[in-house]
Amino acid sequence: MNRRKFLRQSALAAGALAASRLGRLALPPSVVAQVGVTRKRVIVVGAGLAGLVAAYELTQAGHDVTLLEASTRPGGRIWTLREPFSDGLYAEAGAGRIPETHDLTIKYVKLFGLTLDPFYPSGGATLYSIRGKRIKLRPGETLDLAQLPFGLTPEERRLGLDALEAKYIDPVLKELGNPAAPGWPPERLKKYDQITWPEFLRSQGASPGAVELLTALSGWEDDSALDFLRDDLGHRGAKHLTKIRGGNDLLPTAFASRLAEKIRYGSPVVRIEQDVDPKGRSVRAVSLEAGSSRTHSAERMICAIPFSCLRRVEVSPRFRPEKHAVIEQLYYDPVVRVFLQTRRRFWIDEGLNGFADTDHPMEIWNPTFDQPGIRGILMAYLEDGLTRRVAAMPESERIRFGIEAVERAHPRLRVHLEAATSLCWAEQPWARGAYSAFRPGEITSWTALIQQPEGSVHFAGEHASSAPGWMQGALESGLRATREVHEAG
Repeated sequence: MNRRKFLRQSALAAGALAASRLGRLALPPSVVAQVGVTRKRVIVVGAGLAGLVAAYELTQAGHDVTLLEASTRPGGRIWTLREPFSDGLYAEAGAGRIPETHDLTIKYVKLFGLTLDPFYPSGGATLYSIRGKRIKLRPGETLDLAQLPFGLTPEERRLGLDALEAKYIDPVLKELGNPAAPGWPPERLKKYDQITWPEFLRSQGASPGAVELLTALSGWEDDSALDFLRDDLGHRGAKHLTKIRGGNDLLPTAFASRLAEKIRYGSPVVRIEQDVDPKGRSVRAVSLEAGSSRTHSAERMICAIPFSCLRRVEVSPRFRPEKHAVIEQLYYDPVVRVFLQTRRRFWIDEGLNGFADTDHPMEIWNPTFDQPGIRGILMAYLEDGLTRRVAAMPESERIRFGIEAVERAHPRLRVHLEAATSLCWAEQPWARGAYSAFRPGEITSWTALIQQPEGSVHFAGEHASSAPGWMQGALESGLRATREVHEAG
């Protein structure tokens, strides 16, 4: 998934702060089978991107892998919706954007011969709907903060939106180091993990108006400031955001096609057992298949399902109390997306590109700008506190809420609307939330703990990475867990 709004959509700031992760995270040119490395039987739980890359690389290295997936499709929280839309249109219900700095993601996109296209159109204006004002921002233009009714200082108004955010965070980004390095975060960063994003802005000297504006447009309010800073660093230097031509689900589909018979769909794991006997390690996964239980045995396991799902799995013997506590407490943002199909792309009449940002925790995407046909789709991407309220609504009310929210940015919506659907990630039984979010104090307390193995059970997933909420993070964690298993005795 995507963790935050991009305040700098008009021109993502260039820089060299985001060091390449490929060299330090990928296994030595694919983990090729090595002389002296014992071939292991490995169970991978979950066919999201983390589980898929782990199963793929372990298979490449010569290990015997079984991949258990609860649902009937690969990809997890990468989910391209193709129904109920007309004319072959599609939209992303899950992971949407790929910054060009996310080298692990791009590595596998290229490996499987997939094509990246721009996420945002090159023409047309992006709409900002803030405090009742509709402001059109064309490519290359910077939002004039003097137009907004926030109590900014004269200096803040002169800076413009891009430079305003940079003023308060860029000096601190240089302190972060490498979030993927062992032992991160160092003690010196703890102070940023103890406060929220708004509190961080105040500590850096931002005016009350700037705090209000940057909090509203970022969509981050309750999370750790260090989580925000880490996320910003992860795509710093990216001038462009991309997506996979034909749908982002083509990436997990490519992994799955190469694993074929190793994947068992419709096999939710309900119990994990492990023991150590004089002859070696043993770990077992009990899954439900066609209503009956089945036990799978191996020497190692990679658990690549969200903690929101793992907390419903029986574990014997139980993990350490501190690990169990994190599994129970880690927060997942529910995220709701409302998809509105229109008879024609009416926003073009105003010179708009269909994308909009608002001062509510909501973005509007136009996933169909480069898809053929007359019809179009506008998607309301609801996050944080707003999502929790909308997630509790029945489907019909949720759609009505989405229509009214998008209508504030596009008043002519109802004239052209012909179909609508929604997806709430909290309601998806094999996800139970869109992505992990860290509250103050949790990054410094939990990062190492989340990633540490429990006996023969290793952990992967966006929550167990330095890039939570991104495909990059899922791949990073899957590769780390693969290395652990491959190098284990």
